[in-house]
Amino acid sequence: MIRLVTFDALHTIITPRLPIYAQYSQVFAPYLGVLPQESIKHSFKIALKSVQKEHPSYNKGAEVWWSDVIRRTALGAGGNEQALDLYLSNIVQQLMVRFNSKEGYKAFADAIPTIHKLHSSFRIRTAVVSNGDSRIRNVLKDLRFPSTLQPVVLSEKEGVEKPAREIFMKTLELVNQDEDCIQNPIHPRQCLHIGDELLCDYHGAMKSGWNALLLRRPGPDGEHEHKEVDEALDGVNIIQGLDEATTWIREEGYKVQEVQPRGFQDD
Repeated sequence: MIRLVTFDALHTIITPRLPIYAQYSQVFAPYLGVLPQESIKHSFKIALKSVQKEHPSYNKGAEVWWSDVIRRTALGAGGNEQALDLYLSNIVQQLMVRFNSKEGYKAFADAIPTIHKLHSSFRIRTAVVSNGDSRIRNVLKDLRFPSTLQPVVLSEKEGVEKPAREIFMKTLELVNQDEDCIQNPIHPRQCLHIGDELLCDYHGAMKSGWNALLLRRPGPDGEHEHKEVDEALDGVNIIQGLDEATTWIREEGYKVQEVQPRGFQDD
């Protein structure tokens, strides 16, 4: 019986309103001139991976961490170093604010309806497990995600990142502190995690004793999902949209009793 479903945040329930490189380009332009978007896209990927490796879990603090990513991205895209040194703080502040709200992000069309259905129709708890910083909470609130989507567990606060077992178990520990779960705690085998990264989300959850689904959206909605070269997907449970999660729960034979609240219409 699945009693808890957790979601990754970025590219699972939320996605940038415009591609990140396009939003960076808009903010760079007044200070650094127009840099080629393809160059920004390429240098951002390199900068992000480098800083993640050198300073995991935002161990320099989120703003300092992102300042490093932004600086490397601009330089890698051909930005003038002197101008960047002069205006970096302005650029960083504008990007931090933009990606703190619905200005920078939007919800996937299937995200909020799926969360509502899991809660109201299936009586399943929902939460977020993300390798993100504290702005994720503000974004979810600004996009009006349900208050039932909690806790929101973030690597910045916990000091550990997916795929580490610790962050999954910390989430379960927090859920089990609710009075509804104290007498009947949820066990790892009753948890399902959904995310777009094979290593961090799928294998991280599976190695924690949880169930897992790998989200791979078709078409433009899936073009920003985290895909590695030569991924081994044999035996991996893959869904193409969040609405398939409830179907998967039914078809895999988990004994989830669907309760139709009075007046509820299942579309």
